[in-house]
Amino acid sequence: QVQLVESGGGLVQAGGSLRLSCAASGSILSMDAMGWYRQAPGKQRELVAAIKSGGNTNYADSVKGRITISRGNAKNTVYLQMNSLKPEDTDVYYCAAERYASSWNLNDYWGQGTQVTVSS
Repeated sequence: QVQLVESGGGLVQAGGSLRLSCAASGSILSMDAMGWYRQAPGKQRELVAAIKSGGNTNYADSVKGRITISRGNAKNTVYLQMNSLKPEDTDVYYCAAERYASSWNLNDYWGQGTQVTVSS
């Protein structure tokens, strides 16, 4: 059974940085696409950033220029480097993965979520 394990969330002041990490365990198969979504209470989950195995990336307009997604050297790992954080970036961030990604909708596997809180 595949599990996505996230780490790196926490509390940071506005303008600060955080790095989220996600690693998939329980699978020897490569994930075609991995990414991060975020969700605030009462709102829909939204894609923050995603990356495919070939290196193509997709970012939400609200985070472009501040957040960078990358895949690690270890198979099925992904990182989210978040700089210049704003209070509106406060959310629960979820790692997601897709075995065969024909689009930017990642739905096969989900992590438990990690809280990111940005204070003003």
